[in-house]
Amino acid sequence: MHTKKLLLNLFEYKAWANTDLYHLMGTVSPGEHARELHDAIRILNHIYVVDQIFIANLQSEQHGFTALNTKETPTLADLQHGVQHVDRWYIDYVAAQHETRFADDIRFSFVDGTPGCMSRGEMLLHVATHGNYHRGAVGRILFQIGKQPPKDTLTVFLSRQAVDKP
Repeated sequence: MHTKKLLLNLFEYKAWANTDLYHLMGTVSPGEHARELHDAIRILNHIYVVDQIFIANLQSEQHGFTALNTKETPTLADLQHGVQHVDRWYIDYVAAQHETRFADDIRFSFVDGTPGCMSRGEMLLHVATHGNYHRGAVGRILFQIGKQPPKDTLTVFLSRQAVDKP
């Protein structure tokens, strides 16, 4: 399978996993679980910030972030809206790339100012996989407050896609 197809699958999976998780997050009572909801939103906001940083890096632009999270905590609805937009951006970006472009090296600066260099494919792979760990942490928070986290594994996503194909 080609790099483009694999990356496209990973970003479609990421968007699917985000959709299910944000839907479940919307059922958490802020009155009953304010602390847990806040912690989960902070974790999800970190994913969103990193996604935005790498959008800038992929375009050789300055990202403007000085930390890997924002000082202010967004509302769940605002964060979900931003995440949906970013997820769509990545799917469209990968779909528009020619297979050979994934090997291109891109120089950038990490948030702390340290210079970095990764291939376009490495950057995309990092973004596609970075959120898995953090979504798992949010899933643990949800489980502790009595919410069953979504079954958001890649195998579940791919199996559902295969079943849904005509």
